[in-house]
Amino acid sequence: MAIQKKYLKSRPICKVTFRLPKEAVRSAKKVCIVGDFNGWKKKASPLKKLKDGSCKITLDLECGREYQFRYLLDNTTWENDWDADKYVPSAYYGTDNSVVIV
Repeated sequence: MAIQKKYLKSRPICKVTFRLPKEAVRSAKKVCIVGDFNGWKKKASPLKKLKDGSCKITLDLECGREYQFRYLLDNTTWENDWDADKYVPSAYYGTDNSVVIV
């Protein structure tokens, strides 16, 4: 499972762990997640590379929202999350964005 959600009881926050499998990472040296939650800043949220070749990051997201996002590999290649909650058309390049619902 690529996206794991852990809802906090103390406040309206969900700890969302995003994981990109090694098959999607391929030979990329740097993977960042870019989306509504970080202002689509390309370098704001780098993922940590794991021993199995996958990459992951955990973000605190406000509950009751939908966030569009994509992964950026080596600052050149865009990748969607294979297990996103849904996909919506992107305003750029005629592709889709991944969506996580919390």
